[in-house]
Amino acid sequence: MSTGSKKVIIAALIGNALISVTKFSAAFITGSSAMLSEGIHSLVDTGNQILLLHGIKQSAKPADENFPFGHGKEIYFWSFIVAILIFALGGGISIYEGIQHVLHPVEMKNPMLNYIVLGLAMLFEGAAWFYALREFSRAKGKWGYIEAVKRAKDPSVFVVLFEDSAAMLGLLVALVGIALSQYTGYVYFDGIASILIGFILIGTAIWLAYETKGLLIGESANQPVVKGIRGILQSSNVIDQVNEVLTLHMGPNFILANLSVDFKDSITAEEVERTIATLSESIKQQYPDVKRIFIEAEKSIRI
Repeated sequence: MSTGSKKVIIAALIGNALISVTKFSAAFITGSSAMLSEGIHSLVDTGNQILLLHGIKQSAKPADENFPFGHGKEIYFWSFIVAILIFALGGGISIYEGIQHVLHPVEMKNPMLNYIVLGLAMLFEGAAWFYALREFSRAKGKWGYIEAVKRAKDPSVFVVLFEDSAAMLGLLVALVGIALSQYTGYVYFDGIASILIGFILIGTAIWLAYETKGLLIGESANQPVVKGIRGILQSSNVIDQVNEVLTLHMGPNFILANLSVDFKDSITAEEVERTIATLSESIKQQYPDVKRIFIEAEKSIRI
């Protein structure tokens, strides 16, 4: 787990905690449904960052008898829980509050306070979003943004980036809803904004759940890594054929590789052992994330 990932999460945690207090205060004073939804949004995000930090800590625990390959998948589990919380708490409560406000509208008081709070929130959220985007851009390398999300094996950075992006969009919706309610006198706009914020959160949660599901179930290493491992095996002059290259991410920086090869019949058992040791060392040097390698000597079946 990179230090940058932790810094992004901690920055978002501090920002969301402070912002949630100001949003709830403004919602209580002005009676704005959209502002209350934004407060709930920031509070859920604060809890999510705590869960992500917990996941990072748990994933760093060393291997033991019950978990021989370590606890790296903890970060995948907690990232999935974050998606569920965004869906259930953030999206669900925001939509419920918005519907209640549409059915039983309450006139806003002192809307200027909402504008001040939203302006400050945009400033703080924007800074957190830019920091998360910068870290994600650094980590993605030459890949495009969508491709990088699909290929990423460390969900912590893109989870925070998704959250911050949804937060910025939610703030804009809240601002428009409050402004329309004030200047048109049609107080339902405030409740409608709250409902829209809920749908934004639900959409974000569904995308996050989809992207983390594969990691939780067990994704293979990215194809360049798989092809590279196969190339190293094929370069050996004592291997007749490479049957299978099976990889599994046990954590963001832990790849398990199970390799099946057909050694030439003419080599001795000692040469097989020496070749396996040499190949394992070569793979680990070229791909440091490959921590455990199992090479099976298996006769290929030719048809």
